[in-house]
Amino acid sequence: MLLLSAVALASLGCPDRAAAALCPPKREPPPVEVTVDSSRHEVTLTTGPWSLPNMPPMEDHAMMEGAAGSDDAPVQHFEWPVDGWFRGFKYEIVDAKGTVLDRRLMHHMIVVNFDRRQLLYPAVERIAGAGSETDDASVPKTIGVPLSRGMDLGFYIMWHNESGEDLDGVYLKYTMLWTPTNQNPRPVTSLPLYMDVNLTVGGSNTFDVPPGRSEKAYEFTLPVGGRLLGVGGHMHDYGSLVKLMDVESGKELTRVTAKRDSSGKVLGISRKLFGVTGDGLKLKANHRYKVVGVYDNPTGQLRPNGAMAHMVGLFVPDDMSQWPVVDKADPTMRRDLASLQVPGYEDAAAPPAAAGNDHHGNHGGRGEHEGHSQPPR
Repeated sequence: MLLLSAVALASLGCPDRAAAALCPPKREPPPVEVTVDSSRHEVTLTTGPWSLPNMPPMEDHAMMEGAAGSDDAPVQHFEWPVDGWFRGFKYEIVDAKGTVLDRRLMHHMIVVNFDRRQLLYPAVERIAGAGSETDDASVPKTIGVPLSRGMDLGFYIMWHNESGEDLDGVYLKYTMLWTPTNQNPRPVTSLPLYMDVNLTVGGSNTFDVPPGRSEKAYEFTLPVGGRLLGVGGHMHDYGSLVKLMDVESGKELTRVTAKRDSSGKVLGISRKLFGVTGDGLKLKANHRYKVVGVYDNPTGQLRPNGAMAHMVGLFVPDDMSQWPVVDKADPTMRRDLASLQVPGYEDAAAPPAAAGNDHHGNHGGRGEHEGHSQPPR
């Protein structure tokens, strides 16, 4: 989800000296309009018009790396307009006349909160996402991700037009559902928790997939305890499952599994709900856990950078005051912020789409895509 290497290069918007020559020219995205429907409790982001050249089809996820055949837009900032709790989204892609277009024109989009940090990584929060295979998603009004009026939010889009013709005048309308502060009872405050098996903040989180069965894992501790209300995940083709383990007990706590076709192509990933009104899955501060991605590659060939594996969920912290804060002096955070200014650069800290999106949350670079599935770069 993010990176960049030298502070001097941050001003250039390139991740490192070797990659600087390959950085795409910076371009200004079209404007974004933010509208509020207070009666329906919806905030709608409308961006366009976009001109989308026809592009070759992406045969697999590995083609995403490098974004050679895709059009990755810069982050578009906007000010969040209301106080409340974000709890879901819906979206459509339309032309200038309002005609609904194929969702597959957009490979994915990610919503970023620059005013709050992720729990595990020194990277800004990714609170929502959507992808070409993502259904609209929401959680009950009894829970939600808190957002305050004036917060600095943004989003970025990766377009991929495989329609066979160039398209002009394309608009994305992304509607975020929110619960007002006078809701009774007040929603339970929950925040996205992103756990990746191979994360490099500011770099790629892809990894090689050898023939046959393989695993990749990442061990971590949490700075604050809490409970998971539900989880989803993201994998690439030939992925089997992502599981969360208690390292100290050796116990498997939960898993999400991939739905695959007969060739091993990933069609979706399961979700697990622990109960909105119950205790959820309890996680302890300063306790060792690990997230494990399992692949089963039947091709007999190594697939370089062909895999991603992460789990995302809604996490209710025991003590919100212990949540780490955004520190823009932190070198890793600076890499994250710089990477978000580079169109097409992979965002490895990306994650969840707040409510339960099925497609992205992140990949490991600037894009997260699920195509596949996860909850709420």
